[in-house]
Amino acid sequence: MVSPAQVSEEQARAVAEEARESGWEKPSFAKELFLGRFRLDLVHPFPVPSAEDAAKTERFLVKLREYCATLDGSVIERDAMIPDEYVRGFAELGCFGLKIPEEYGGLGLSQVAYNRVLMLVGSVHPSLGALLSAHQSIGVPEPLKLAGTDEQKRKFLPRCAKGAISAFLLTEPDVGSDPARMASTATPIEDGAAYELDGVKLWTTNGVVAELLVVMARVPKVEGRHRGGITAFVVEADSPGITVERRNSFMGLRGIENGVTRMHKVRVPAENLIGREGDGLKIALTTLNAGRLALPAMCTAAGKWSLKIAREWSAARVQWGHPVGEHGAVAEKLSFIAATTFAMEAALALSGQMADEGRNDIRIEAALAKLWASEMACRIADELIQIRGGRGYETAESLAARGERAVPAEQLLRDLRINRIFEGSSEIMRLLIAREAVDAHLSAAGDLADPKADLQHKAKAALGASGFYAKWLPHLVSGKGQLPNSYSEFDSLATHLRFVERNARKLARSTFYGMTRWQAGMEKHQAFLGRIVDIGAELFAMSAACVRAESERAADPARGTGAVELADVFCRQSRLRIDRLFAGLWENTDELDHRIAGNLLGGEYTWLETGVLDQSEGTGPWIASWTPGPSDEPNLARRFVTTPDTAPAP
Repeated sequence: MVSPAQVSEEQARAVAEEARESGWEKPSFAKELFLGRFRLDLVHPFPVPSAEDAAKTERFLVKLREYCATLDGSVIERDAMIPDEYVRGFAELGCFGLKIPEEYGGLGLSQVAYNRVLMLVGSVHPSLGALLSAHQSIGVPEPLKLAGTDEQKRKFLPRCAKGAISAFLLTEPDVGSDPARMASTATPIEDGAAYELDGVKLWTTNGVVAELLVVMARVPKVEGRHRGGITAFVVEADSPGITVERRNSFMGLRGIENGVTRMHKVRVPAENLIGREGDGLKIALTTLNAGRLALPAMCTAAGKWSLKIAREWSAARVQWGHPVGEHGAVAEKLSFIAATTFAMEAALALSGQMADEGRNDIRIEAALAKLWASEMACRIADELIQIRGGRGYETAESLAARGERAVPAEQLLRDLRINRIFEGSSEIMRLLIAREAVDAHLSAAGDLADPKADLQHKAKAALGASGFYAKWLPHLVSGKGQLPNSYSEFDSLATHLRFVERNARKLARSTFYGMTRWQAGMEKHQAFLGRIVDIGAELFAMSAACVRAESERAADPARGTGAVELADVFCRQSRLRIDRLFAGLWENTDELDHRIAGNLLGGEYTWLETGVLDQSEGTGPWIASWTPGPSDEPNLARRFVTTPDTAPAP
């Protein structure tokens, strides 16, 4: 049996630190927000695509909408598989090369266009969105665009654009958010001309049907010859030694082609290495700066669909002499769905356009959009089911069998749930964002933030940090948010921007208080950091909503009136959540929760578990072990038949 690398907490942190982008060469609205500086100028006026980009996007969306209207998502749900002809149609439209430059056979669309494509496709069935986004957001195209050689781009990007599906292989049976423990290896062979890959990868989205793989594996360090470390490779999925041993099934996304892939002595030529040895995680994280926007795009689509269903149902369903939407309990839910969907789309459009323009560093914005949209979309889906009542819990197939409209509300909730886990769970995202949010503090504090530093070094670091804080802290005392006429160009929304400015400073002060209280130990206070990040996410969403509404009002006064109404109610709802989060920073049960969890793990409350049966007990270990060597399982890999003369792989 192979065990993951045994690493200490310090070693794991070092790997994560090495992988992150350490510099800030471009401005970041969200970074400034966490530092208490409301840089409205970075997002206002609301950035919009050029007329040329917008026209190109619309032309493609017209064709895509026509095609998507011919597809039936219930077929995917029923068969737990995407039909070959669906994939063929997407390939013919160029959907597998959406952001690949035209010189490599792609469509060369923008991030904004890509997001809108995923919204449209995902509304047919989310598994379609997962297929396209896993291929393009984290599969071969994006890493090669970022760090590939010209030769690699010429070799692989045209294939990807034509429909050669790609997958990303990072996770292992016992390695998830802590890649320092990665067990898969890439051993240099043939005097460095190639590498030999061994290992097992889990949850390989698209891995069952992929032609190309991005594989992360550990290269051993050899002084003077190999830098070593976690490294990214492009691998042909039909290479000898690769076996897809399982096709996994899930709560939702029933058409997803997600599996378990074994690699045994898989030869990969050295020219297929992406970037340098040891840069694999850095490439993956940098790729996700924009790649993460795929998930909020599909969450926004879910919000739009939920809004349509909720509106139509709430007007048609009559109880106690009135449409249910007129009753206060339901009206509150309708307002939440409408306002939150508006804000999700605003945050998505803002982040997407900033990614296209390249003027700002959006690593925090994209992460916030992913975190916040995935959480809010699940709340929207839950409210939709509640509005629909028993029909919300009933499957679309059952509803149709009774002669009613086949609304898959329960499917929506099942499909959305993974977004709080995909590409970094919400808990990991909060820690990742918190690390970026306090980067300026860590840079200034130096050894003050090092738990192993001695008193002499801490004293020296304190002296150095005093210069930063002497300049920074006074700016947190007052600002434009305290002036009643600030942001007057936003009219009725100005009060919300003043709130954002005041509370950005309050957020920065709260972060500073936490650092002075716990110093190097603050990283252990994950609940505190989570609330800090959630406040930042709400402030970011409020900013996006207000700036978008003002843009809508300037462009189309009639539509702008509705946009301002939605932005206003969203901000009022968000302000209530922010107030609760601020209160929770200092009044909470965090210490008690930690103690109870320790007692629970120590077996002190097992008496509370009596009286029920656990039928999973004895069915297998919590985490399956694996041993190196050739596979003794049948290879479940298959290929979509995307052209009439293409035969499926054996």
